[in-house]
Amino acid sequence: MSGKVRYHHGDLRNALLQAAVAILEEEGLDALSLRAVAARAGVSHAAPAHHFPTLKHLLTAVAADAFARFRDAMQTARDSAPSDPRSQLGAAGDGYIRFARASPQAFRLMFSPSRLDWRDAEFHAAGQAAYSQLKDVSAPVAELRGETSEAERRALERTVWSSVHGYCHLLLSGQFGWQSDGGAEPPPRPDIEGLLLGKGSEVKIGCKGVLKREL
Repeated sequence: MSGKVRYHHGDLRNALLQAAVAILEEEGLDALSLRAVAARAGVSHAAPAHHFPTLKHLLTAVAADAFARFRDAMQTARDSAPSDPRSQLGAAGDGYIRFARASPQAFRLMFSPSRLDWRDAEFHAAGQAAYSQLKDVSAPVAELRGETSEAERRALERTVWSSVHGYCHLLLSGQFGWQSDGGAEPPPRPDIEGLLLGKGSEVKIGCKGVLKREL
């Protein structure tokens, strides 16, 4: 069968996950079923039950894998950027968007609570590891702005997250005229660095986090 994932004895779970990811990105979430995944992996229709009793179990494992790749995309972008807070913040945002563009269906699944088991330990750990990227780049920015309380730090994290995630949501829904199978380049992402740290190097942080532009 064309496009089958090659199955090796003893690696059924991984073969099923590979098959599920392939179907998800090629045909969309609605095409995913345990039967379709089994056929794609070249195993019996009953085989997935050994690892995934229900479709929700399978989708949750796929989402956990996606969160791990999502986290790696942000870390890779940060690793290639300068270490200052502005650059790290921008790089994490670029990695976030790059993953969404490369794996739009997986990205949608990751944030589809009704389809996933949010109590699953592996899924929870993968999600937290991805969120740690946001915390890592937001904390130094909060420090520069003089926002040192826990509430202020969390508020800044939400600002960063909603800005980049909202852009991705609009992008994937076609609002910018961009399609994952090829289309016009979307507009630049939100300038979250400028919003939080000012537009240029001449901008410094004054007392109590007030932004001041030097004349």
